[in-house]
Amino acid sequence: MIRSLVRSPLFQIALPVLCIVVAFFLEVPRLVEQNLNPLVKKPPYSASQRAQNLHKQLTVADLHADSLLWGRDLLERGASGHVDIPRLADGNVALQVFSLPTKSPHGLNIERNEDKNDDIFWLAIAERWPPATWNSLTARALYQAQRLHQFARGSHGGFVVIESASDLSSYLERRRGNRRLTAGLLSIEGAHALDGKLENLDVLYRAGYRMMSPSHFFDNDIGGSSAGVHKTGLTEKGREWVRQMETRHMIVDLAHASAKTIDDVLAIAKRPLVVSHTGVKGTCDNNRNLSDEQIRAVAAKGGLIGIGYWDTATCGTDARAIVKAMRYVSDRVGVEHVALGSDFDGAITAPFDTTGLVEITDAMLESGYSEQEVRMIMGENVMKFLAANLPEK
Repeated sequence: MIRSLVRSPLFQIALPVLCIVVAFFLEVPRLVEQNLNPLVKKPPYSASQRAQNLHKQLTVADLHADSLLWGRDLLERGASGHVDIPRLADGNVALQVFSLPTKSPHGLNIERNEDKNDDIFWLAIAERWPPATWNSLTARALYQAQRLHQFARGSHGGFVVIESASDLSSYLERRRGNRRLTAGLLSIEGAHALDGKLENLDVLYRAGYRMMSPSHFFDNDIGGSSAGVHKTGLTEKGREWVRQMETRHMIVDLAHASAKTIDDVLAIAKRPLVVSHTGVKGTCDNNRNLSDEQIRAVAAKGGLIGIGYWDTATCGTDARAIVKAMRYVSDRVGVEHVALGSDFDGAITAPFDTTGLVEITDAMLESGYSEQEVRMIMGENVMKFLAANLPEK
């Protein structure tokens, strides 16, 4: 019976089809990530002895990584990508903001994107996300929040999700006794994740999200994108979104926002905000990066500017290019407004993975930053900001 089945024409057709389907679900996501998130240099990384000694003492915090998107088990040390929990511990990273893009148009670029298609739909199918996520952006965000909380439960205390100022305080107290502890905070790229309903802010807040940007790579019903078609400002709905974000002590992130949207948000914001991952036009002039006026306006609100690591952000491929952008910002508004904003696992070529952050410490010392200034930019600024701006409990 089995022999006759194997010889049947239907079986001869079905077997290769089955193999293709299995390969799609098992191999395609891994191959896509390897292609989109390469490294300029692979570990291990080297630095001066002074930088190594200082880096061990730092409280490192990074405002942006897209690592949840790719379906890896972040409790396991990966051979691809830029971030997972073991590598965060190795890099002495105390806190990583895990940000989720919920929709991504095909042919992504920093100049002009239409909202007509969605590559994350195909990624969701390939990675076997729940069917509810195929057509709901809010469901995608909820699913990934659930995954991060599952990683925390599976870490046996080695990784925690921060949702409040009291969470942060108790975590940092514990970390003083064990510097391999690490933490995450949930963020969303683009308020289109609300599925058009402002009431979904409460849904995402309850899931643990504490940061959100108005737009990502395309204009939406909240505001314009720096890479959108029209690059509009805040809509009336967007103004209400800002008010509701601030009422909940959710942090507004201006990364990817159009110039008009940035101006509109800054004009009505009553609380400090961040630009989680960006470059600056002063060292790398393009549509994505901040102007001097925007740098000063964000700082005037008490905000933070997270400097990214990719070539569009820095016009370079190493730690020195990152530090050059940091220096440009700190010379204009002070070191207290500068932070790390890697965009690790964000479909970028990174100079190193998260175990190589000591190269930034080294480049900062080399450029003339004091040890105290290094401490601030590498993470203390972020910790101070979150302690002051997250909900109390």
